[in-house]
Amino acid sequence: MFLASLCFSYAFLQRVAPSAMVGDLMQSFGVGAAVLGNLSAIYFYAYSGLQIPVGSFLDRWGPRRMLTGSIALAGVGSLIFSAANSVELAYLGRLLVGIGSAVGLLGTLALAARWFPPRRFALLSGLAMLMGMVGGFAGQGPFAAMVAQFGWRACLFAAALFAFALSVILWLVVRDEPAGSRAGSPSQPKGIWSGLREAVSNREVWALAVIISACSGPMLAFGGLWGVPYLVGRYGLPRPDAAFYASLALVGWAVGAPICGWLSDAVGRRKPMLVVAITANLLLLLVLFYTADWPVWAAGLIIFGIGFTGGGGVTTYAYCREVSAPQIHGAAIGVVNMMAVAAGAVLQPVIGIVLDLLWDGSMEAGIRTYSQAMYETAFVSICLYMSLGLAALCFIRETYCRPQG
Repeated sequence: MFLASLCFSYAFLQRVAPSAMVGDLMQSFGVGAAVLGNLSAIYFYAYSGLQIPVGSFLDRWGPRRMLTGSIALAGVGSLIFSAANSVELAYLGRLLVGIGSAVGLLGTLALAARWFPPRRFALLSGLAMLMGMVGGFAGQGPFAAMVAQFGWRACLFAAALFAFALSVILWLVVRDEPAGSRAGSPSQPKGIWSGLREAVSNREVWALAVIISACSGPMLAFGGLWGVPYLVGRYGLPRPDAAFYASLALVGWAVGAPICGWLSDAVGRRKPMLVVAITANLLLLLVLFYTADWPVWAAGLIIFGIGFTGGGGVTTYAYCREVSAPQIHGAAIGVVNMMAVAAGAVLQPVIGIVLDLLWDGSMEAGIRTYSQAMYETAFVSICLYMSLGLAALCFIRETYCRPQG
């Protein structure tokens, strides 16, 4: 499971890496915030669009083959991006990275389900999230420092080499199931599509998908891209320092996810955890953006709290297994994870579009600059997105941590 979770950690590093290269990418390709938002978000389009079929394929074909091939493809994408001399080629590389990253979390959860008892699933989901956030943290401050030292192209090239090495190790070490367990054989396509139809027709699965999307939205939009330039402008921080503070959202998620997963398992309840997580997350966003001008250390604590409360959304993965039939667990969790990532696909470009609409023509070293007020106007979209999660809570029932049937 550790090796599989490294795939998710790598996926998360690639997910947030553009935030450490905002100025470099704008300068290299001569683009503004809207194009950069789309360049970052194309990862999310590919990743989220594949979650439902990937979950169903994992149910039939097993995680070993899926994880090995996907991480190798992500390495190819990173290699193309590192060598891109046009924004179109960069789009292609970023697209392949998103496709190759799509199996990371679902493959890890599939291994957890096959190797561990169901009562541990929420905790293991949280630990998988922790590994993802380690990658997310590495993709912020440490990656920004490496970009400043070696350049963004060399850093993405190194990321490609890591992915290729990991794919070889996965194939040699990982096994789908414990020795002696009954191994399922791949199903025909008819079984795959039948499982997909059943998963996407479950109302509670979609409600949980909206909830996790609301929980992940602030972390992906603020912590994953726009928090770095916002903090640079608001506090006058060097980019590596701003990347560190923005990455506290990922650190908070890494800490909050396993704690909330364990707590939900321990008390035998799911819904109260989600109510508290979304409500607290929204309140902290409002405090950060629209109250007093906090000192940078206090802003860092608030950003950490935003990530921590967002991590409470990890219970949706265990929740999903409890409201769906065992034969479609992979597909159902794919629906949920699709929406978790779709938050970035929606919010990152929306914020970029709003910033470009508000832009007053200011430039610095050939790069567009946006004021604090412009960012905070654009961040209203994050708060509105959170309200969808609050509404979706009305459409789920408490399972008391008991699987369906």
